[in-house]
Amino acid sequence: MNVIDWIKQLLFPLRCPVCDEPVRLFGEKICPECQPRKKMLTSPYCMKCGKKLSEDEEYCRDCRKDNHVYVRGRALYEYESVAASIYRFKYSGRQEYGDFWGEEMAFYLGNFIREIKPDALIPIPLHASRKRQRGYNQATVLARALGRELNIPVKEKYLLRVKKTTPLKRLNPKERQNNLKKAFIISQNDVKLKRVILVDDIYTTGSTMDEAARTLINSGVETVYFVALACGAGV
Repeated sequence: MNVIDWIKQLLFPLRCPVCDEPVRLFGEKICPECQPRKKMLTSPYCMKCGKKLSEDEEYCRDCRKDNHVYVRGRALYEYESVAASIYRFKYSGRQEYGDFWGEEMAFYLGNFIREIKPDALIPIPLHASRKRQRGYNQATVLARALGRELNIPVKEKYLLRVKKTTPLKRLNPKERQNNLKKAFIISQNDVKLKRVILVDDIYTTGSTMDEAARTLINSGVETVYFVALACGAGV
């Protein structure tokens, strides 16, 4: 930690991304006792989307029946163990969590990301109205931290969301697909990318990743992968 960061943390203590209290060990970004409360996704997990599996299978039920547009993805944590943190990160202005979570993704998913050799990281965009309401896009915050740690360019404005979609948790799978049709556009057609990684906070059914990947591939991108901070369990 440099002197400027030391002074900043002394004057403005960081909040722990797990318990939301000021971090109880100076110089750290998480309370030591909160470390074990977040559960990392370990094998067996789906070889396509990364969801935790209850049995030693290659693919979860969703990936066995659906042909995803993206090539492969990984998530870091079991959603339930970090759900409260993600909610505060998205809706309660806890943008400061992003550095810690991005660094964790870089450390634990770094090998997966480096093997892909992406031209860029692309955060899943928010509609402009939602971004104004929240003040930032949590996926962009994660992508910036991840790109900084792994020295990978982040294309924040390459993909735009032009359709204000209904929150996906309210919809069934078919409604999710219809809801996301034509939700994204490419804003930088002069920038040519071949291999990219989409970045988001949560992976659920893959509808958002697929529609974003479809838009990218239709614009000339050859292969699309994803990483997410957390995802739910597969079956």
